[in-house]
Amino acid sequence: MQSQRQRSEGRPRAGWMVMGKRGRPSAIEVCRVFVLFLSLLPSVTLQCKILMCNSEFWASTTNSGPEEEFCTALRAYNGCVRRTARTCRGDLAYHSAQHGIEDLMSQHNCSKEGPTSQPRGRTPLPPALPPPPPPDSQERSDGPEVCHYERGFPRNAAQPNFTHCGFFGDPHLRTFGDDFQTCKVEGAWPLIHNKYLSVQVTNTPVLPGSSATATSKLTIIFKNFQECVDQKMYHAETDELPAAFADGSKNGGERHGANALRVVEKVPGQHVEIQARYIGTTVVVRQVGRYLTFAVRMPEEVVRSVEDDDDDDDNQDLYLCLHGCPANQRIDFQKARGQAASGTRRFSYQSAKAKCKERLPVEDLYFHSCVFDLLSSGDVDFTMAAYYALEDVKTLHSNSKRHHIFEKNAYSGCAATHGAAKRFLLNLLLAVLLCRALAL
Repeated sequence: MQSQRQRSEGRPRAGWMVMGKRGRPSAIEVCRVFVLFLSLLPSVTLQCKILMCNSEFWASTTNSGPEEEFCTALRAYNGCVRRTARTCRGDLAYHSAQHGIEDLMSQHNCSKEGPTSQPRGRTPLPPALPPPPPPDSQERSDGPEVCHYERGFPRNAAQPNFTHCGFFGDPHLRTFGDDFQTCKVEGAWPLIHNKYLSVQVTNTPVLPGSSATATSKLTIIFKNFQECVDQKMYHAETDELPAAFADGSKNGGERHGANALRVVEKVPGQHVEIQARYIGTTVVVRQVGRYLTFAVRMPEEVVRSVEDDDDDDDNQDLYLCLHGCPANQRIDFQKARGQAASGTRRFSYQSAKAKCKERLPVEDLYFHSCVFDLLSSGDVDFTMAAYYALEDVKTLHSNSKRHHIFEKNAYSGCAATHGAAKRFLLNLLLAVLLCRALAL
């Protein structure tokens, strides 16, 4: 008969019984890998494969055939798009594909459940000519009450709280929460992604080899909304600031409330305003010099609206106007300004201040952004970019006391960064302690 000690030694340890005698070393190795993963996590980047999904789907549906085969291809497309959710959440092509799939499934009465194998090739039909863009009727009635956000509130009720986001210069971001940040964000980044619209900017280097970037492209997608508007896309880039949506129309389409969405050209080639009254939103896009600026006025309810799909928690993470730039994309404004104070070939620190003072007499963060941009780029057009950004704030921000932001109020974003760093170090410490406990 075994002694009590022998029976105790023969009993496997809970949680590691599959490891046998080598359980404890394996646990330690697992923890080492886990700690290494935590330390590398902030620098992990993956490539978006949405274009591959698009090409596979259209390659399989360029020919005519039974409706069942189209639905099969559409379900395969939907699965491919969903698998890209984490790597493509900041890409407008991904969000556009999501909405396109929903529309096609509805139009063809496709079930989301069913086979997803690719259909066999079929004999192609001649391509159909695209329909001409619908004529705009600016005389059309404004449509039903649901197409006017502010009319939906009773006269004696509290009015909605409007917020503002701006993106300009080198680039500088003012979030819906009035945090002011200077960021790198080279390439394509989402400024806004919610239930009603998506906005993406593309930033390119201002000078070869420089970390300074500015916005050269901007795309806005206004999504279908009840009986008010069709889905519309507005696209602008350097030297191309259209006075219409991508399909040539200037309003929300052929629906009864189409004029609840309108493109209004204020200054040809320089200033466009998009009025989306059905969501109480006004968007201002400008070209200043070689680059674009963006500003928006939006109700808080719309700002925080969330898509009704499984992937939307991920999509919200890179919503710059709401969450700010990621910590690894932010520039320490004071430190960078100090490094730039030696000046460029065109501006010294004092001459940059004098130039910015001509348009921005108040030494707030718009003024300091102007100085920073002149020193980092030597491009005098950035003076006007900061000036117009502040003018848009005065027009769009509902709280006149918050038009100017000063440096002492500018670093709430830094506190958030420090908090995230503390949480990361705490997780790392817990992992180390767990490893030690398992090793005992």
